[in-house]
Amino acid sequence: MRIIAGAWRGQALVAPPGTGTRPTADRVRQALFDMLLHAPWGGRAMLEAARVLDAFAGTGALGLEALSRGAAHATFMERDRAAFAALRTNIEKCRAGNRATVIAGDATRPAPGEPFSLIFLDPPYGKGLVRAAPCVPSASNSPGGAMGSSLPLSTTANAAGAIRPARCRAASAAPPRPLP
Repeated sequence: MRIIAGAWRGQALVAPPGTGTRPTADRVRQALFDMLLHAPWGGRAMLEAARVLDAFAGTGALGLEALSRGAAHATFMERDRAAFAALRTNIEKCRAGNRATVIAGDATRPAPGEPFSLIFLDPPYGKGLVRAAPCVPSASNSPGGAMGSSLPLSTTANAAGAIRPARCRAASAAPPRPLP
């Protein structure tokens, strides 16, 4: 597993041992970023100015790929200890600490903060976590939804899509915990 393009192209990423974390495959990330760059609402300018949320971050491959391609900042949320350790290692390997915030917490209960312009959700399979995340747009378009944000999803093996419904404000009282 590696960064596909941008400033850190070819940088190898680590993953925790075992099957608890399922990193997004290189080909899926390449296809996802190709869609983001070539969609009528996307493009290089959108990506380069992005404030990214990589919820259910795992190894951080999606958020780090966005940073490598010029995103302004990425916030990573992960609660699994082994994945969190791999995520911190990957951020250090890419020297991305000054453009990254890491939150050890539940992506279904994000802390309040700035809105994100690009949100990646790639949760564990079969647990219903995509719709549990407060940043996913609902039929009512209620506050806390992602109206206007680019919201790429990966919910089945080797499948990624994007919902283009710009603001996603996290809705919890817990403050974020940055990297020490």
